[in-house]
Amino acid sequence: MIEGLNYIGGAWVPAQSGRTFTRANPADPADVIGTFPASDADDVRNAVDALEKAAPEWAATAPERRASILESAAAQLESRSEALIAELVREEGKTVAEATMEVTRTPSNLRFYAAEATRAAGMTFPAAGDTMVYTVREPVGIVGAITPWNFPLNIPSRKLGPALAVGDPVLFKPSELTPLMGQRLVEALLAGGLPPGVLALVHGDGVAGAAVAADERVAAVTFTGSTAVGRSIHRAVGPHRRVQLEMGGKNPVVVADDADLDRAAALIVKGAFGLSGQACTGTSRVIATDATHDGLVERVVARAEALRVGPGAQPGIDMGALASAAQAEKFAHYVGVGVDEGASLRCGGTRLDVPGHAGGFFVRPAVFTDTEPTMRIVSEEVFGPLLAFQRAGSLTEAIELANATEFGLSAAIVTGDLATAAQFARESRTGLVKINQPTTGMAMNAPFGGYKASSTTTFKEQAGASMMEFYLTEKTVYLNPGF
Repeated sequence: MIEGLNYIGGAWVPAQSGRTFTRANPADPADVIGTFPASDADDVRNAVDALEKAAPEWAATAPERRASILESAAAQLESRSEALIAELVREEGKTVAEATMEVTRTPSNLRFYAAEATRAAGMTFPAAGDTMVYTVREPVGIVGAITPWNFPLNIPSRKLGPALAVGDPVLFKPSELTPLMGQRLVEALLAGGLPPGVLALVHGDGVAGAAVAADERVAAVTFTGSTAVGRSIHRAVGPHRRVQLEMGGKNPVVVADDADLDRAAALIVKGAFGLSGQACTGTSRVIATDATHDGLVERVVARAEALRVGPGAQPGIDMGALASAAQAEKFAHYVGVGVDEGASLRCGGTRLDVPGHAGGFFVRPAVFTDTEPTMRIVSEEVFGPLLAFQRAGSLTEAIELANATEFGLSAAIVTGDLATAAQFARESRTGLVKINQPTTGMAMNAPFGGYKASSTTTFKEQAGASMMEFYLTEKTVYLNPGF
């Protein structure tokens, strides 16, 4: 069993209170992975104290050196990939294929941001006389990174990578459901040559996360998670500090009259039930026109029922365990809500007992039809393998239904008509539009972020111009050399 620790001021330490929490395998809750520090505001304060001391030297470090460290950390992750895949499956519950994709993607992220280390350039502007006007881009300061459990290596690398690349020290608070993956990422960065005081790791639950957001010395907070928690962080950070929030979604797939229904069913099932439905960009609604609805439901239900559910480490498994008892309870709750509100449960929605994995959080994916826009399974984020079908009489109505949500993260359409695709892309009120693709799956070099309750919309995560701007401040200098 692993005994996890915080990393503060260049040392691995327990929580000051001595309190710990336990993390177990969601596919087999009797399999205890380890104990980790249950940190509180005292631990966060100590971490910020240490980061303040390290900040000036790290900001002054040559960008080429910072880039080299990220490159070396990427190599460290690659050298440990086999062990990381096994640990990720055991800790988070995803399948080997899903874990392999994440473990492979994370080093690439770090290399992408390493290249950005040398591109944080300012600009010069035309000015009268002998005056020179130019801008300087500087590290914003201590960055608090609060990350979720569903991509516990990939998402933190998209926050720690750019922050460290431009010279910001980082206070990293991983999810309490995936503390080991957070620790492994820190270990790889340290093995890659990161100076000991530049990065702090603080384990714990929402108490620790709230303390990160509340500390006025944390200049910027980047968070990925639920909209409710994101809003509380936004209130704590206030207008004078910087905040980047990537939050919930209720992502639709619109299926047009001309769609290939077999292809549509395949991408819907992939988007809805991949990662056991636990992705912010996961497909949670299908809006089908009258011409496609019945045939599409039949195909989606057949594919959903054919999915092999079980321990992610076993060969041939399509869908692993939900990440926690709370996730399983939430899924069961929403299945009950859907039935109570009058929707038709076409398949799934039940717990699944797997021999040799007593108490594992396995469920059969649920598909509902006969829904109304006011139903909670249509309007609220379930974050589990639950799919709600909606019927539309026309493309215009389908787009209106797709937009009729407080969220605006990802949306997709299945169509062979270019004009239909262009109309959907133009009228969708989402930050991501996918055409003939699942709502999930993003390029590492493209902007990622949503509209409405899915994001602050100020700074996007992953790539694009605003990605690096979040981690930098800009100073304008007026120079008159002849004074």
